[in-house]
Amino acid sequence: MQKKIKWGILGYSQIAKEDVIPAILKSSNSEFHAIASRDKDKLKECSDLYKCTKTYLSYDELLDDPAVEAVYIPLPNSLHKQWTINAARKGKHVLCEKPIALNTKECIEMIDECKANRVLLMEALMYKYTMRTKTVKQLVSSGIIGEVKRIHSSFGFTLDRDNNFRLDASMGGGCLYDVGCYPVSFIGMILESIPISVSAECIMQGSIDIDFSAVLKYENGVLCTISSSFKEFYRPFSQIIGTKGLIEVPFTFQGYGGAVTVVKDSEKKEIEVQECDRYILEIEDFADAIINNRQPMVSLEDTLRNMKVIEMLYKTVNKESLL
Repeated sequence: MQKKIKWGILGYSQIAKEDVIPAILKSSNSEFHAIASRDKDKLKECSDLYKCTKTYLSYDELLDDPAVEAVYIPLPNSLHKQWTINAARKGKHVLCEKPIALNTKECIEMIDECKANRVLLMEALMYKYTMRTKTVKQLVSSGIIGEVKRIHSSFGFTLDRDNNFRLDASMGGGCLYDVGCYPVSFIGMILESIPISVSAECIMQGSIDIDFSAVLKYENGVLCTISSSFKEFYRPFSQIIGTKGLIEVPFTFQGYGGAVTVVKDSEKKEIEVQECDRYILEIEDFADAIINNRQPMVSLEDTLRNMKVIEMLYKTVNKESLL
């Protein structure tokens, strides 16, 4: 019988409820064992809905559960470092929501602590597991569009919940942290480098960026643009332009079926991609990495690079209070 990793969840957030817990339950190598929340009503709802084995009113109690092997952390961004380190010191492997930290210093401390305690740490960038992402990487590597010269990537949506933690600076709010981290990651995945310079503009709501756009310049002469927003129509989209053609990637970060489009001269070819559950694939990869003592697909090198770029961008617009 295949070994199954027992998971604990720190916080009954929307993404935990709707995506990650169902993924754990459907996965081939994982088991939903425990959840912690300070809200008794949320614990009851989770227990009734998912029949988890254990419920805890504090995160520390869950981390003290010897049966828990891995934890998923969907807490607000400002709590990622604290609870990743606490989990690592209890010998728990950690899948932490994006962005993994608020700045490079925090990210390095988290990585070092997990390494010192011999546990795996991975940032939950689930889009990397989709057929869409795999197809894009294969197309770029094939040279079908020639040498990459420009990349644009965007992710925005309308945030209409006034009391949402994404609008609270003390909790690590801001659209670049929340959804802009995906375009930053996408560009980093294609170019595998850090820009030599960045310039950015943003619209603030109090101390929170609600719209953010930037230009990233790379040493090899590639110019990239990103945008993120809490005030626009939902349409994640990316375009990669090369010397011989371009690739259009609608719904870049989603697991939907559909098509990736390649344009060359007057020819336009649509390459179909299959729908997939990116959360199940993410959970299964991380659990398999634990079982087989290997690194998961989303590397810490990629995560640290993303954090460095996000920090560069925020410093450009003088949002340094959390950096």
